[in-house]
Amino acid sequence: MFSQKTLWGSLIALVLLTGTSGITLVEIPAHSSEQSSQFQRIEQPLGLKVGVAIAGLALIGLELWWFLLYKSPDS
Repeated sequence: MFSQKTLWGSLIALVLLTGTSGITLVEIPAHSSEQSSQFQRIEQPLGLKVGVAIAGLALIGLELWWFLLYKSPDS
């Protein structure tokens, strides 16, 4: 499909485009008083967090069943 030369060229171009200076770390304030007033933390109830997690896992399970385990009736 791709030649080895094309693959290596694409990999080198990707490294050069992303930069080789390393990762820049951002310091996150430890106290809420140091944070900017642009965003405010909203504490969610534990039941809501659990419900969303269970619903997400159920949807992932449904997709896995549909694409990997479901047998169509006409086959």
